[in-house]
Amino acid sequence: MAYTGFGLVCALSGTPLFHMGGAPASPVLSWAVVGVGVSAAAASGAVTRYGRLPAVRVLLWAACVLAGFAAFGLLMDVVTLMFGQGVDSAPAAANHALAAIGCLLLATTARVARGRGVATVAAAPPAPSAAARSVQLAACAGTVAFLPYVAMKLVWVSGGTFAGVSGERMLAVSERNGASGIWLTLESWGLDGTVLPAALGVFLLWGLVRPWGQVHPRWTPWLRGRRVPRGFPLVPALVGAATLAPYGVLGAGYLALATAGVVTMGPGDFPSTGDALLVGWIGMVAFGVYGFALIAAIRSYWIRTRPVPVA
Repeated sequence: MAYTGFGLVCALSGTPLFHMGGAPASPVLSWAVVGVGVSAAAASGAVTRYGRLPAVRVLLWAACVLAGFAAFGLLMDVVTLMFGQGVDSAPAAANHALAAIGCLLLATTARVARGRGVATVAAAPPAPSAAARSVQLAACAGTVAFLPYVAMKLVWVSGGTFAGVSGERMLAVSERNGASGIWLTLESWGLDGTVLPAALGVFLLWGLVRPWGQVHPRWTPWLRGRRVPRGFPLVPALVGAATLAPYGVLGAGYLALATAGVVTMGPGDFPSTGDALLVGWIGMVAFGVYGFALIAAIRSYWIRTRPVPVA
């Protein structure tokens, strides 16, 4: 109901909640938020009236998927808030955050609607285990895909030149685009702001596929040996996968069309279109491969940490 009201206010006031090609889309699309909110409220209300009917669960999952699409871009908003002066659009960022919250609530409601709501058999988390070999190979691919991206960024922050652009030029571009003091300070220390989230993302990926990701580390004496709650790594992993996988696929599709000459792509801040395509391919391959590796890791982690019945 809150999400419906938010979308209604934005639609009636002509506030755009979506962007296309870097420009605000038509405010008419804000009515789509109203539709998602109404469907989510109807599906949730049906649970209280009809209980665990299969059709109710289908409605809940359908509303969950729609809310997930509406939340696309949340990760970019978080990165922008960390390293920029602010998000590009406050209403759009609020839409992403509200939709993400709704997606989690709808998924939880759908899972509760599957059972009776009361545990009849005691359950306990299984022993920590590693993912299957195929999933670990996917994690390796997701890690390796980031190496060219990290190398490119490190060349720039160290003062070198890549794709015809020097590190000094890239720093000037960051300042022009409104980079925050934190970003500029990291640049002066020889660290790129996007490399740090990439390192955290790789750490999260391997935590999902290795046994050490299911228990608290030794350097936390007050939590040593205790199990990590299932949702603790899953929430950021789901946000990352839902953002980076489609972002990489759509971006790679656009770059493929630009490389084939089907669409025209400007050079932007680079000397030539070829340089812009090179940098674009490095980024999109990293995001896409990592996003799908994260999806495989999430599925494996969910199955391996499912509580098992105990006597």
